[in-house]
Amino acid sequence: MDRLLEEKLFKLLMIISLAIVIGSLFLVVAVVVWNGAPALSLNMITQTPKGGYYLGGSEGGILNAIVGSLYLAFGSMLLALIISLPAALALQKDYIGKTKAAYYIRLSLDVLWGTPSIVYGAFGFIVMLAIYQYTGIKIGTSLLAGIVVLTLLQLPIMIRGMEEVIRMVPNELKEASYTLGATRLETTGNVVIKQALPGIVTAVLLAFGRGIGDAASILLTAGYTSNLPGSLFEPVASLPLAVFFLLGMPFPEVQQRAYASALILLLIVLALSIAARALSKKFMKNIIR
Repeated sequence: MDRLLEEKLFKLLMIISLAIVIGSLFLVVAVVVWNGAPALSLNMITQTPKGGYYLGGSEGGILNAIVGSLYLAFGSMLLALIISLPAALALQKDYIGKTKAAYYIRLSLDVLWGTPSIVYGAFGFIVMLAIYQYTGIKIGTSLLAGIVVLTLLQLPIMIRGMEEVIRMVPNELKEASYTLGATRLETTGNVVIKQALPGIVTAVLLAFGRGIGDAASILLTAGYTSNLPGSLFEPVASLPLAVFFLLGMPFPEVQQRAYASALILLLIVLALSIAARALSKKFMKNIIR
């Protein structure tokens, strides 16, 4: 009787916990949609802010933040992918996976994964000051600085995520490839990566979502501007910072841009989730079970 009561109690707690999580999610989405949908218009997403100072102007839209976020997110994602995939492969047992160096690298990546993003922003800012102090080269807030800092933010997510899915590739497949005369490099490219591709895509999109939604790391490095970036060395706006800055302004017209920014950011993250599932399902066809 006590066991049956205990089982019912824990089942009730599970249902309550699930309801809290789902309810919180729907509440956040409902608030963003309720405030953002009326503010969203064609002019809002096709025009940059106008009418004076970029935070206080009552005209224009948020095109600068949309374009800036996409530049930052895609640029950092590509740079992180170029570094992360070889690093994840190198951490496998076929290479250095069983060494002490690999253990400490994994430990460092786990620590970096849990490091607050504002620390990355402060690190980037300190590096910019150091470069200016010792070389005289002035590197201000810019698109390039934002991309580099977001790359550092995404690297632990990508590398650890890719490493785990690559590790799940059956050894029998690799041994069969070696038996047929394939080299270790050929086996990695034609067997391991192909089998782990759904998980690799998921890791990349997960890191992309973290990058496009982060505000603290680019606050001190990418800056904010009402203009579209003309080069890598100019400041760039972003949707998270648009929400942060514009929502605190006392002008209703400016606050509408903040709500629209939040809604567009939510839609981008939702599109990423759908794309991740679709791509994973597509690449699953190539998996040998």
